[in-house]
Amino acid sequence: MPEPSGRVTLWGIEVFLAVAEEGSITAAARRLGASPSAVSQQLGGLESVLGSVLFDRGRPMRVTPAGAILRRHAQTIVHSAHEARAELAMADLSGLTSLRLGVIEDLDADVTPSLLEGLAVDLRTCRFLLETGPSHRLQDQLEARALDIIVAAELGAAQPPADGLEMHGLLCDPFVVVAPAGVATGPEALRALPMIRYSARHHMGRQISAHLAAQNLSLTSRFELDSYHAILAMVAAGQGWSILTPLALHHVARFRRAVQVAPLPFGGLERRITLSARAGALQDMPATVAQRLRDLLQQQVVSPAVADWPWLAGQLRLL
Repeated sequence: MPEPSGRVTLWGIEVFLAVAEEGSITAAARRLGASPSAVSQQLGGLESVLGSVLFDRGRPMRVTPAGAILRRHAQTIVHSAHEARAELAMADLSGLTSLRLGVIEDLDADVTPSLLEGLAVDLRTCRFLLETGPSHRLQDQLEARALDIIVAAELGAAQPPADGLEMHGLLCDPFVVVAPAGVATGPEALRALPMIRYSARHHMGRQISAHLAAQNLSLTSRFELDSYHAILAMVAAGQGWSILTPLALHHVARFRRAVQVAPLPFGGLERRITLSARAGALQDMPATVAQRLRDLLQQQVVSPAVADWPWLAGQLRLL
């Protein structure tokens, strides 16, 4: 093998780690926001510098014995670099140059824009990246280090939190019945009506289905949808009833007056919205952002919902 030359760079280490964890150059490039050719070039350069072959080029790519040695040190190197950057940035908060946020779509009507507006004032030189999506995808992105902070629903036993993460509770969001105006919402009345289900492709849909199964309920259902807008439009049109949360109703506020909301008569069920980040990587920033979010959630979600539906007091609450 040729004599090693050049230097090991942090970017080269990050590329190596991404390929080792993803098992392919294409997947690593997608995670890093780079082109496959750039990732391949960096990997080849790192192997040249170290004078060792780091991967068996199979499907998936697997680390060689030399790659396994490097991998043991790579995570420590990358973590230390992130901590150093965060500590320097937090010494002067205005010096933070980028922040990658992932937030569930439930908050993008008012809460997320208000949060970004406040952060933009404090972090005038910071570049913000916002990704919205389902909780499980945001969790995967955080663990893959593609996002710095996420706001999502807890996935419970379906996906335990990874080691090395810090979590801050934000909101307890109880499940409620959403029915057409004037329709009875007692257990027997609901059993006689078709249910419009939230998609089981998402954790929230599976959580609802598991709860109903635990209550030994078999409900007639013709529609399974993954859109709050579509579900509430169908309910408002009298096509059935659904189980959602106050946060979902806040997300689609234009249907709020066109439906009626009632307590869930089949046993209590709730989900928890939390903020997660890599432990210590951003110093006190996750806790600061979490407190801002609690204030916004109280003003924009909890107080208006409890004013409309007083029976939610104590159920829809900050954590």
